[in-house]
Amino acid sequence: MEYLNLSKLPGQQSMLVFHALARMGFEGLVTVSPQIPLVSVGYFQDAGKEVDLDYCRSSGLPVMRREVGGGATYLDENQVFYQLIWKKGNPRFPRKISDIFEGLSKPVCDTYREFGISARFRPENDIVTDDERKIAGEGGGDIGDSLVFVGGILMDFDYQTMCRVLRVPDEKFRDKIHKSMEENLTTMKRELGYMPPRDEVTRALVDNFERRFGKLEPAPLSKEVIDKMAELERLFTSDEFLHKKTPRIPRGVKIREGVEILYSTYKARGGLIRTAQEVENGVIKDIGISGDFQFYPKSELAMVEEELRKTKRKDRVILSKIEDFYNKRKIESPGVEPENITEAIMAAKQS
Repeated sequence: MEYLNLSKLPGQQSMLVFHALARMGFEGLVTVSPQIPLVSVGYFQDAGKEVDLDYCRSSGLPVMRREVGGGATYLDENQVFYQLIWKKGNPRFPRKISDIFEGLSKPVCDTYREFGISARFRPENDIVTDDERKIAGEGGGDIGDSLVFVGGILMDFDYQTMCRVLRVPDEKFRDKIHKSMEENLTTMKRELGYMPPRDEVTRALVDNFERRFGKLEPAPLSKEVIDKMAELERLFTSDEFLHKKTPRIPRGVKIREGVEILYSTYKARGGLIRTAQEVENGVIKDIGISGDFQFYPKSELAMVEEELRKTKRKDRVILSKIEDFYNKRKIESPGVEPENITEAIMAAKQS
């Protein structure tokens, strides 16, 4: 396996690189930080509902959707991102998504411990300190014929900007988010009283991944990869891709007697689930499902939506369909069970 030490990359390249490498059959580890701050939106999220896009535009903050799950987040140079990429079927890696997250989090936890911070993996995709404060969030998924596992070492974090880029119903709610984030999210600087040198953190991280996978051979960032990143940047920052999960009607409304657009938000153990449903005479005519959860294979979420069309809006009927779909397609969505999706759908109340 190979290792790309990319230090800091401009623009969205720090996130585009693993998307490009996965498509090109690369197997190995990348460490990188963004030279310029940006906002990254999870694949299953509705960008317009999660992020204040107007604020980001006026502040010159680029926004891109990534092809792995997880939530919207603010990225800057004080975070060291680790991106592990491998081909499907590689026997050196676990098969189950849940095993991947726990197993590949160990080198990261060991890195924190080397700097005197006791950290451990907490299902479904967080690394936390002894007092349960999150100190790293992780994501993963399938890209073409490859699988990816990504996360970030938090050397420091800009809580204020993170809270500002999120879309919230009012400023009081934003204040609550800021307070909760400061209480529940920590950093190396906060834990140690200083921010360790980036090179030392990166070296420790690579050493710990090498203990897991053996020697990683240094590799350059080739022109072919750079060209592929430029190609993907045009797609990932396009309005079409950024807004692909956005419902066409901005709020729940009654279209006519018997026809309604319903919305719901439901918190499962594995993340937030949002639904947008067009219901006609008690039957789901159309449905969109989004959120910050993990779902593998990612392309199958659209098939869940297709499966639920023309379904009676009864919890037992919906649950049966989703359970059958999970079993037939061998779906993995850590912390999000068929029961959770059913409850999210039924949480939208008809008038």
